[in-house]
Amino acid sequence: MREHRDDAAAGVHAAASDARFDVRAAFAEHGPALLGFAVNALHDRALAEDCVQETFLRAWRARASFDPARGSLRTWLFAIERRIVLDVHRAHARRPRLVPQGEHPEPVADVRDPLERLGMVEALARLSAPQREAIVAVHLHGLSYAEHAAATGVPAATLRTRVFAGLRALRTTLDEMDATDA
Repeated sequence: MREHRDDAAAGVHAAASDARFDVRAAFAEHGPALLGFAVNALHDRALAEDCVQETFLRAWRARASFDPARGSLRTWLFAIERRIVLDVHRAHARRPRLVPQGEHPEPVADVRDPLERLGMVEALARLSAPQREAIVAVHLHGLSYAEHAAATGVPAATLRTRVFAGLRALRTTLDEMDATDA
């Protein structure tokens, strides 16, 4: 009798989990952002598409562990995909590179930890599009606020506000990611 109640409770829990995680709706809403994150991190669209597919497969399998009270569905999916992208980076780092006979391999130009890069890409992906665009233009492309204002038609004061708020949000997101990784 006890086993029957446990099975019934598990069935109700699984049904509730299915109701909280609609994979089609999640893919429609978050799939493009996840793909952009993976393409940016891996520089290979086919590999990125595989990562997105694996993300939704793992999310479906772990749907019972999703708790909307702990965080948004988008945050949960990005956390899953981040682990998958890191696994892909690690797998590629272990593979030996083939070099034609007589040639010496070129040193790797970017020796930074891929975790740092992925963390920044993920944090940027969580910003609003206007904040992300302003931060990328000013801090990564080196445009002045006046140059970016002329290119977009957005007042420079508005761009300063977007950059300020976006950098504050980035700092908060990166701190949260560091806390969860620890």
